[in-house]
Amino acid sequence: MIQKLIIYLTLFFAVEMANAEQTRFVMSAPTAVEMGKQFRLSFTLNEQGSNLKLPPGIENNFDILMGPSTGKSISMTTINGRTTQEITYSFTYILRPKKEGTFELRPASIEVGGKIFESNSMKIQVVQAQSKPAQPQAGAGGEAQQQAAPQNVELGAENLFVRVELSKQNVFKGEQLVATVKLYVNPNIPVAGFDEVNLPTFEGFYTMDIEIPQQVNFTREVFDNKIYQVGILKKTILFPQQTGRLTVAPFNMTLLVQQQVKQRSFFDDYFNSFRTVKATITSKAVSINVRDIPASPGNFSGGVGNFSVSSEISSQDVTTNDAVTLKLTISGSGNIRLIKTPELVLPSDFEKYDPKVTDNVTAGNSGNSGSKTIEYLFQPRFEGAYTIPSITFTTFNPATGAYETKSTQEYQLKVKKGSGEQNASVTSAVRKEDVQFIGQDIRFIEQGDPELKAIGYTFYGTSTFYLLYALSTVIFVGLFVIYRKKARENANLALVRNKKANKVARKRLKAAAGFMKQNNNEAFHESVLKSFEGYLCDKLGIPVAQFSRETAIEGLKKRNVEQSVIGDYVTVVEQCEFARFAPPSGAEARADIYNKAETTMGLMEKQIKR
Repeated sequence: MIQKLIIYLTLFFAVEMANAEQTRFVMSAPTAVEMGKQFRLSFTLNEQGSNLKLPPGIENNFDILMGPSTGKSISMTTINGRTTQEITYSFTYILRPKKEGTFELRPASIEVGGKIFESNSMKIQVVQAQSKPAQPQAGAGGEAQQQAAPQNVELGAENLFVRVELSKQNVFKGEQLVATVKLYVNPNIPVAGFDEVNLPTFEGFYTMDIEIPQQVNFTREVFDNKIYQVGILKKTILFPQQTGRLTVAPFNMTLLVQQQVKQRSFFDDYFNSFRTVKATITSKAVSINVRDIPASPGNFSGGVGNFSVSSEISSQDVTTNDAVTLKLTISGSGNIRLIKTPELVLPSDFEKYDPKVTDNVTAGNSGNSGSKTIEYLFQPRFEGAYTIPSITFTTFNPATGAYETKSTQEYQLKVKKGSGEQNASVTSAVRKEDVQFIGQDIRFIEQGDPELKAIGYTFYGTSTFYLLYALSTVIFVGLFVIYRKKARENANLALVRNKKANKVARKRLKAAAGFMKQNNNEAFHESVLKSFEGYLCDKLGIPVAQFSRETAIEGLKKRNVEQSVIGDYVTVVEQCEFARFAPPSGAEARADIYNKAETTMGLMEKQIKR
């Protein structure tokens, strides 16, 4: 009976706790407001409630102008064919601050199903009034306008600026600090977007970026006793690598801001006209004083921060040639990634491998924290009892300004004799630690049909040797003759260019044929002209800067090219130049020009003498 009663009570309290967790009562309001300005204090509840009581003592610091204004909203969600419904009840009050200062709102309470639930608490900062409300102006007919038009705010340094906020400004070398790039905007300035953003590079620091949402979310914040809409553009953890005064250089960005166009007619009273203007803002330089750490001991690991160290071994009872892993874990906050791997001193009879290092680091708002795991793998080769020494780990703690040395525990390793060829024992009068045992000191006998040679046999002096010697000499002489011929031809630059001229020209005419198939009129005629220009420059030895139709004709005459061929060249050039600036010609006209250009170039190649 008692056991059943205990079960029933346990189930009852479990159900009650589940219902309590499901009921959500949340209080929300701006974290910063101006003196004399109204603001909303809202409460949301996911169940129907009654008898709402405001935070105790709220009337001492705020005037309650209106409320509660109640509302109800229903949201439906369908996931995998299952539809869920959630009802939210809201209660809204309009408040106005009575005085300046920072005030804490204690939790409000509401009754749901006969039970009392409390909301969260929050703080509200009240600052002095920054702007006066716009006065109504007399409109047409002497009547006051019911709603004043929004006024443009001056885009000055007080209303729109960017700054780098540092968590610390006096640090040790290697000590971490958080730099936050913040954009401050007057609440009356509508920012439409960003045109160009140049963020700081933090020279002289090792950096780690803190992940933030890609969409810039603006929240209210008080700076210099004024309220701004503040957006975080970048968060970075800095580790100074130099001493002295390090400066974060100024950077700039261009914002797109909407401003209302000045009213010019009667109709502008009913239609708001806006324009987007560019506003460029530049940050101020920020300096950080970096002090050098005291003279470091010999086993300093390079870690600056607050760290702890622990270790564990995979097994302490093993056989020879078994793999043993010693895992060292360094955890804490600081420059974990920059910590050097401590050295593990092992007996000389141990086969040691390079340690495996794994970093598990998280970059958060408070800085860099996590752990570094180092796995030392080794194999004992002989039986016996061994001591795995402790690992000494020294770091610098900037909070205390002193070095801290921590050590892992020692491990006693018992190694038994294994079985198999690899674990064969060695009998010797010297210590086992002095013997470099391989395990396979006798080579295996080679099997098969070996190729035997007579004693004293040499390849030198045989007929095959002389045949190969004569053949290699002939090949060498032939290659030498070919090389000399190519060298003489390459030395004659005009000859080389002459040989390549026809090939290059044909290639360019081939490109013109491609443009002709694409019906690209301008590119086709330009390709034909460039084909002739490159061909004649190379063939006649005319510099590109001095090439013209007259120099080309003069060069062709000197090379005894027939006048009819020169005339065909001039005709092709004139047709191409005319077609580039005339309306597009048909496919037949382009085909005629291409055929004529190809024929003319072929005749030139035959008639030009080298």
